[in-house]
Amino acid sequence: MNTTKMKICSSCESEFSCGDISIENKCWCNDYPPIFNLSEGGDCLCPVCFKEACEDKIEAYVETITPHNALKNKAISLPKTEKLIEGIDYYTEDGNMVFKTWFHLKRGTCCGNDCRHCPY
Repeated sequence: MNTTKMKICSSCESEFSCGDISIENKCWCNDYPPIFNLSEGGDCLCPVCFKEACEDKIEAYVETITPHNALKNKAISLPKTEKLIEGIDYYTEDGNMVFKTWFHLKRGTCCGNDCRHCPY
């Protein structure tokens, strides 16, 4: 039985579905990196606002990364997510996926392919 809960976004005030709450941790937001504390910023955000908030927080963190501290970054220790998320892990250019710095940080090492956004 799929049980969804409707919520109001605390940012844009639009209504959205919280996901299947009958199964623990099966909301759509669980596909995103767990980078927010529950105490940060009130109630849930809609998918659009949540993605924007994730992108902003990740970009601010990525700006602090240097080749010297990249090997000891906090992205490596986060629980792994199943899906790659466009705008967070990659963007599309000429039909190709271009991995962003966050993707490389989660992997934890340089692959040696001279990637455009390699932090290492």
